[in-house]
Amino acid sequence: MSNHIDFYFDIISPYAFIAYKNITKIESIKFNYKPILLGGLHNLVEITAPAFNKFKLKNMKNDCELISKKNKINFNWNSKFPINSLNIMRGYLFVEENKKKEYLETFFNAYWQDDIDLTSLENITKLLDSLNIDHKLFFEGINKQEIKDELKNITNEAFKKDIFGAPTFAVNNKIFWGQDRLEYALEELNNIKLF
Repeated sequence: MSNHIDFYFDIISPYAFIAYKNITKIESIKFNYKPILLGGLHNLVEITAPAFNKFKLKNMKNDCELISKKNKINFNWNSKFPINSLNIMRGYLFVEENKKKEYLETFFNAYWQDDIDLTSLENITKLLDSLNIDHKLFFEGINKQEIKDELKNITNEAFKKDIFGAPTFAVNNKIFWGQDRLEYALEELNNIKLF
């Protein structure tokens, strides 16, 4: 039996942001953060993201606002959605362990609360400077082959586990897709039967 929950996420996903905000409120459970490139995963599973369907996109925006309000999460739809999150996700893998939590909080909030364009290297640099992360080393580091490979490997790992979207929680070789499945993942971890 597992003693933790794997959390597969990409900063590009508003639902991953909502899930992230909810899991940060849970101190008694260990979450393993598993950064993936959602666009790459969608390509592997041959899914067209809701962001590219105007009907789904409109519903997703409304849905995220509704869920965030209910969960008392400050949420603001980003005017630059969707973006290529490659640099941000590689960055999470590159930054030192003691900076990962603050890094993720800063970049999630920048995108899903402050409407910051994270395709702008200038904006990324400002955020890195606020975290006391050397931006020159950062931009060099995220282009190192081992960092590229690590993100690709975690994304492929997700695919091999039949994960197809973000956020996804994995516990005891079971997957729970969607921010609204956190409760089910917690029940699986704690061996609580629903029925």
